[in-house]
Amino acid sequence: MRVIVTGGAGFIGSALVRHLVLERGYDVLNVDALTYAGNRASLNSVEDKPNYRFLQANICDRGAMEKAFQDFRPNRIMHLAAESHVDRSITGAADFIETNVIGTFTLLEVARGYWSKLPDAEKDAFRFLHVSTDEVYGSLGEDGLFREDTPYDPSSPYSASKASSDHLAKAWQRTYGLPIVVSNCSNNYGPFHFPEKLIPLTILNALAGERLPVYGKGNNVRDWLYVEDHARALDTIAERGRIGETYNVGGRNERRNIEVVRRICEVLDRLARRTAHVRN
Repeated sequence: MRVIVTGGAGFIGSALVRHLVLERGYDVLNVDALTYAGNRASLNSVEDKPNYRFLQANICDRGAMEKAFQDFRPNRIMHLAAESHVDRSITGAADFIETNVIGTFTLLEVARGYWSKLPDAEKDAFRFLHVSTDEVYGSLGEDGLFREDTPYDPSSPYSASKASSDHLAKAWQRTYGLPIVVSNCSNNYGPFHFPEKLIPLTILNALAGERLPVYGKGNNVRDWLYVEDHARALDTIAERGRIGETYNVGGRNERRNIEVVRRICEVLDRLARRTAHVRN
């Protein structure tokens, strides 16, 4: 199996690459522009593996993407490359539209051109997994979960750009027959998480004695999903998902942001007391 992963130096993408290379033994081409959130250190465990390659390129660069497809000859595309921070999207939306909308459009068109020329057997086996977020559904209430048929209700430039990319992917499947599957995940946490996100930022700020990142009253409810569980789910969806379907991936760990922050503080306080006891 030859898989192109876009955004494979990011938080979720690197977990997926590690899973595909180390656990599945697939040949993987990681395509990443290495923007501020890209971290090749998260891929140290696969850098020297013969079934892993890295290409620094932007998904908006059609020529680079066409060459990557022709040279690598993938059986599967797992598209995770995206700008993905709500606050950054509010202060600078242009990058989100460029990467999440124009980049996805470019990748869909390149994939369509490549797929249309494959022999029938390879054409039937080809899959394009578009990885998205549950932010496209809006805010989660106190009760219940997002469903695959939950109406879209994006409320930030980030979520609007991801909703746009979801619609593009689904339209390319329906209009052109490109074998696309879409996934929408809840908030991820785990190793190599970029430090601007809630959980790692809370940990770092608490350790440094700085202000904790709670916005408003912290009552927004999010579901939390362990990133390595998500990587395994994406592999399953790409392999077994039905063309044209959407699959939501969650952790069934719904928490208000303030509850997450308080829990982290409790754990850090306990660890601090344990460390102090050992030292004494």
